[in-house]
Amino acid sequence: MQASQRIAINTGILYGRMAITVFISLYSTRLILEALGVEDYGIFNVVGGAISMLMFLNNAMTTATQRFMSYSQGVGNVERQKQIFNVSMVLHIGIAFVILLILEGAGYLLFNGILNISAERMDAAKLIFQFMIFSTFFTVISVPYDAVINAHENMLLFAVLGIIESVLKLAIAFYILNTSYDRLSTFGLLMAAVTLFSLFLRQLYCIRYYEECRIKIRQYFNKKLFNEMSSFAGWSFLGATTSMVGSYGQGIVLNVFFGTVVNAAQGVSAQISGQLGAFANTMQKALNPVIAKSEGAGNRSMMLKASMLGSKISFFLLVIFYVPVLIEMPYIFKLWLKNVPDFAVIFCQLLLVRNLIEQFYSTLSNSIAAVGNIKKFQLYSSALFILPLFISYLLFLFHYQPYVLYIVFLLFSVLSFGVTVYFAYKNCQLSIPIYMKTIVLRSLLSFVIIFLVSVIPMFFMSSGLIRLFTVIGISTVTYVFVVWFVGFTKEEQTNALDNFKILFGKMNSLYTNHKSKLLMKFRKD
Repeated sequence: MQASQRIAINTGILYGRMAITVFISLYSTRLILEALGVEDYGIFNVVGGAISMLMFLNNAMTTATQRFMSYSQGVGNVERQKQIFNVSMVLHIGIAFVILLILEGAGYLLFNGILNISAERMDAAKLIFQFMIFSTFFTVISVPYDAVINAHENMLLFAVLGIIESVLKLAIAFYILNTSYDRLSTFGLLMAAVTLFSLFLRQLYCIRYYEECRIKIRQYFNKKLFNEMSSFAGWSFLGATTSMVGSYGQGIVLNVFFGTVVNAAQGVSAQISGQLGAFANTMQKALNPVIAKSEGAGNRSMMLKASMLGSKISFFLLVIFYVPVLIEMPYIFKLWLKNVPDFAVIFCQLLLVRNLIEQFYSTLSNSIAAVGNIKKFQLYSSALFILPLFISYLLFLFHYQPYVLYIVFLLFSVLSFGVTVYFAYKNCQLSIPIYMKTIVLRSLLSFVIIFLVSVIPMFFMSSGLIRLFTVIGISTVTYVFVVWFVGFTKEEQTNALDNFKILFGKMNSLYTNHKSKLLMKFRKD
């Protein structure tokens, strides 16, 4: 099966999962906000919100191990894969204990003068923080198993587990809405339990179906490989940690200056951004193994082609949802939530714009990782993750509004784009003129045209359900024509049509075979 077909099938599987989980997750958020109230929801976001960051840390660290695993699969070395898994286990157990110590020390500082939490809710906040630490420890240890699943491109397993997690979280939302126990503490405990249960299922599946997932450290431990993976994982961990600190630190900075009510707005905006952003992340999850395997097989041109096309497709996957949401966000929030926290709308709008910018360089980061020379890239990236946090803190000292934090992070995303493109050119021989012309400029021009056409109903229609559906209809029709004729090059149009014909042919073949079997069975009967 060709790489493009594998990506299409895996992406289709993951989108099938999303068709089920997105609406469940958004409805769960509505119930949780109603059950906890604005203040407790804000507390959970600033303290236990790091639980939601576990998936980010997990994905970032998984990419590091997956790079070695997928690279070995590209070469075709099974024994090497067993060594990689066992060395990775040793490495991540050590990382897990380091994180445990760091978080416990950070917790002491946070709860002794930094966080702005009322005294009567402090005990619940401390309890949630411990749940988060416990979950983080086991999440890091499970990274080698996630890397193996990614390397094997088993997106069906991710789809099934994602649906199970969403249903469990919906059940938690209903439970805390009716429980007589402390709702905040109960919610933190159950969310941590869901995380651990999901990790257990991953490990159980890997041990049963993948032969490289056998813990035999004495037999497969390789000192040279350990040093190589330690260096790579160390720099990846630096980038992942600083990015997580930058994201999680936003909540702390907002809490120090504005309290838990603004944290509630931040949590709501993160939910919308996370659910909509998953459409692009899903495609990239299917693309990442192909990038690493292509580099492992010595096919640099295929690796760059997949990475560049991935940037464009990721951007367009977000645009189709982002345009109507950006335009009609105030009305959408009123429909979704009973009580819309202050600043939630502006937070979310700025966050969505930032997400669009990040699509231009997220797949390029994976290409840099596939090549392997990541030290300088991670150093520069780490600085760009942390600096906006300090700048925002200084601006708040001069009484700037809360949304300034999101503007600062958005501007630094533009700088991150420049840094990533430079290192992709230096390490991977990316052609910057071709990338800017065929990917960035075409994508931005398409977005501007779609947005300007879709915003027209706002000038002659009042806010309401009719205008919302009008905007969605106009943006969808405009999107199809503009993306095809402006966003895609002639070569990309031809490839898309060829893949569609192949997919249609396979579907038609399956239908014909199934029909023939039914006719034969009918004749026998």
